[in-house]
Amino acid sequence: MSEELPAPPDIAREVFTGEAWDRARAFAEILAGPGVVRGLLGPREVPRIWDRHLLNCAVVAEAVPEDVRLVDIGSGAGLPGLVLAIVRPDIRVTLLEPLLRRTVFLEESVEALKLDNVEVLRGRAEELAGKREFDVASARAVAPLDRLLKWAMPLLREGGELIAMKGERAAEELAEADAQLKAGGARTAELVTVGHGKVEPPATLVRVVAGRTPERGRRRRRR
Repeated sequence: MSEELPAPPDIAREVFTGEAWDRARAFAEILAGPGVVRGLLGPREVPRIWDRHLLNCAVVAEAVPEDVRLVDIGSGAGLPGLVLAIVRPDIRVTLLEPLLRRTVFLEESVEALKLDNVEVLRGRAEELAGKREFDVASARAVAPLDRLLKWAMPLLREGGELIAMKGERAAEELAEADAQLKAGGARTAELVTVGHGKVEPPATLVRVVAGRTPERGRRRRRR
């Protein structure tokens, strides 16, 4: 028997404003229902949908610039990409996911929530490299940072940003990824915390700014 979806906490009203409020509540129901039935979310996660999933992802928007093209790598159940699209209608979000059952779930969720700033693409980041370019790449629990950098950096324009949601090992992963940061042409890499006073503990992000790599330079000359 699945757990019961709890009422949203008071802080959710401050994070999800305007039309985002109704969409966030509707998405919570989708996650607790079809999301669990289809195996995108474990039944034990239902009581934590608001604090651990929706709010934790929504506060990432504090680190996302205005009016950008964002790709959510390995979007899964739409965390954080779909939540960012809900809370930030100014950004254009591409949910990138290789598994068919997940892309079907994402497409149905986007339609149900009437989001016109989202597209769903089935595929891997490696397949999209050189074909599309984004201002921001987001990811949550997809892969260790060194591997994530290999996937994300080729998708970013020069000066674009990878925003990776990381937990307690964020600093360790950043240190361990030093070689890949240099190989990928990273301009800067830092830890950022968001959601102070909204989620406990605040969400820890690794933010990497893409520099110019030889490959990026070649693409620019061909244009």
